[in-house]
This record gives sequence, structure tokens and C-alpha cells, in this order.
Amino acid sequence: MTENSTRRTAARLAAAGALTAALAGVAPLAHAAQASAVPAPPAAAEVAAAHDAATSAKTLDTLSRFFARDDAAGGAAAKTGGKPRIEGATVPVYELSPEFVAGKKDAPVAASDYLASKAVSADGRKASVWTAATGGSWKVVNIASGDDETRYAAEGAKKLAGGTVFREPQINAWYVQRGDRVLPLNSDAERAVGKQGTTLDAYRERVHKAYGDKLPGSAYAKKGAAGGYDEGAKAADGTLAAEPAASSSTGPSTTTVAASAGAAAALGLGLTTVAVRRLRRR
Repeated sequence: MTENSTRRTAARLAAAGALTAALAGVAPLAHAAQASAVPAPPAAAEVAAAHDAATSAKTLDTLSRFFARDDAAGGAAAKTGGKPRIEGATVPVYELSPEFVAGKKDAPVAASDYLASKAVSADGRKASVWTAATGGSWKVVNIASGDDETRYAAEGAKKLAGGTVFREPQINAWYVQRGDRVLPLNSDAERAVGKQGTTLDAYRERVHKAYGDKLPGSAYAKKGAAGGYDEGAKAADGTLAAEPAASSSTGPSTTTVAASAGAAAALGLGLTTVAVRRLRRR
């Protein structure tokens, strides 16, 4: 081997060593950044307990009354008889995290809010049964028309396997996020981030700009503009009463269980519910 050849070989080895060292330093950082954006999933035992609550005889009876009220409202197809059923898996529902909006280091993009199961009536109508840990056990806290929670969870899994499906409640936008990508799952999300989606950093900047001054504890929230619970009010069963939804609300949900427009119906159906409330679209 000539002297020049030896020098070239040494240079290649040195360059390879430098690249390896650089990658060794970068890889943990990339991994840490990716891990920080993944909310902790509920334990299998919690999911099983939530599913048991959703499929109980008491819940199915409540669902029968829920769908019957839908009939009475004149907005449903004619009943065909038979009982409603719970179909498919119970899934965690994630919503935009206030810590992420605030720009807190390593905060996941979303946090688990409640678990949802799809209910189907005898004539094919769908509803979402929400369950949450209250009083030391998992209970049904709300029933909402439609199956957004389970449907978007399935669509997100197809679009970005292994990603986190979450909702930005302020604009009712659904996304799936994995690593540095945030992809839209509905038209509201497409309007926010485009059909091709965006990066996690760009999404963080967008929500911080939109909601950063409307977080819990902010002057905006203290004025009541961000909605939430009236902790001094009580429902007939002793649970917290839901505040009326604001006509324009942009602050992230601060509740353990985000509510739906069917909150009054849920309370009327006798659910052992904490206060329920959905933030309206701006």
C-alpha cells in the first residue's frame, strides 16, 4: 500500500468515526423528541373495566332510552325493534394538551381524556359511550350521538400506523400524530394544517399562537370566556353541574371529561356523570 493510499484509508476511517460519533449523539435526541410526543396509553385493565361499564345491562338500558329520545325528537329513522349493542373495541380518546400548547418541554401533543365505545341501535344508528374513572371505578359519564371517537381512531391507525389520534376541541379538528408528522383526519383539521399535514413543531407554534393566552389560569379563562365547570353548582344527584356552553370558546379543555352537546340528555338519563360540556366551535 502506497503512502497516499494509506492516508486516504486513514481519512476514510476518521470520517466514518466522526459520522458514527455524530449519529450517536443525535440519535438519542431524536428518540427523546419523538418519545416526548407520545401520551401514555391507559392500562389494559383500565380499558377492560371501561368496556365492561359500556356493555353492562344498565348501560344498554340507558342506550335504549337514549335512542328512544332520538326517535321522539323526530331526527331518527323508524325503530325496527331489538336492543342496542356495543360494537368493536373501547378506545382512549386524546385531546390537545394544555402543556403542549404552553410549549412545555417534552409535553405530549395530547392527553387521554376518556375512553369511548361505539353503540349501535337496532336500526343502525350510532352513538358514542364515554367512560371515565370516577369514585374509584370506571363509569359511563356521557352518551353522544355519532361515532367520531372510534371512527377516527380506526382511520388514524390506517393513515399513520402506531400514531396517536387526537382532537383539537376548539375547532373540532381530528389528527393523527407520530414522530414529527401531524396529519389531518377531517375537513376541520385540513383547514388548519393543510391536506398534507404539518410538522409537530409547526403545529405547536400554531396552537400556541391560537391558544397560548387562553390557557387555564389566564385572564381569558378567569373571565369565563374559556368555559369549564361551575364548581359551586350541583346537579340534582350531587354531581357538578355543567355550565352553559359559550358561543365563542377557544381555550383548551380543562376538564377530565370533555362534554358533548348531549350533556343535558346524559344527566336526564340518570348517568352517574361528572359535569359534561363540549366546547363549541369558534
